[in-house]
Amino acid sequence: MNRKELEPDSSPQAAFGARLRSSREGRGWTQDELGERMGYSSTHVSAVETGRKMPTLRFSRSADLAFGITGTDTFERAWREIRHGSLLEGFPEFVGHEGRAAEIRLYEVGVIPGLLQTPEYASVLAGGAVKRGAITPDQADERVALVAERQAALVRTSPPLIFVVLDESCIHRPVGERAVMEAQLARLIEFAELPNTVLQIAPFDMGERRPFNLPVTVLTLPDRSLMSYAESAQRGHLERESTSVLPMLTAYHQLQAEAPSQAASVVMLDQLRKGTS
Repeated sequence: MNRKELEPDSSPQAAFGARLRSSREGRGWTQDELGERMGYSSTHVSAVETGRKMPTLRFSRSADLAFGITGTDTFERAWREIRHGSLLEGFPEFVGHEGRAAEIRLYEVGVIPGLLQTPEYASVLAGGAVKRGAITPDQADERVALVAERQAALVRTSPPLIFVVLDESCIHRPVGERAVMEAQLARLIEFAELPNTVLQIAPFDMGERRPFNLPVTVLTLPDRSLMSYAESAQRGHLERESTSVLPMLTAYHQLQAEAPSQAASVVMLDQLRKGTS
């Protein structure tokens, strides 16, 4: 049987396949034996190893179980890097935690956050990145699909509590045609009406009373542990140390206390929406 030589540096998918083969051979398993442990055929395992077939989330998690891999350097994480290759480093891992969080607190500046975006708004943003040459059209489609996936993951039995504070710049920055912005503002109002959400607008005149200058997200996980996420231009950063996250949570509570109520914020949104009609 001919053995195909792998080139793990050629792509993230090739690196995944090479690692799968190396892990399998390190255990002395054949493709049949690994396939049996994972619930896949040897043909399927071979196709992933040689890069002829894209791994799936289920396949990646099955590989982690078969090899007993836990922590951060998992096949699932490698799959997310393949799936979301155009995204900031650290963001795919954050999305995984976000999808199972019990509480989500986020503050955004300048743009409506993904969890609240309409498909049209998301498409305009992604299209703009394509025009700038920052991403490819396929990556743009991937970004829009990810927005829908993130939102769908939060519509579940026992959904998370979601607290959102938007800087006023988010709702005044025009994105797309008037109809896009009008629909996006309507979406924000609908979001505020959900039983598990709180939406507030932090007006410009909050000035120095605003505790954050950059976007931030704080997650409360099912075990009540805390995690924060913030981005620079190059990467996203996850923080799990309570000594760092707790002050951020305190600052978020201060932000909520200073911002207008949800009712007042909805009035502001409705007035702005009618102005775009």
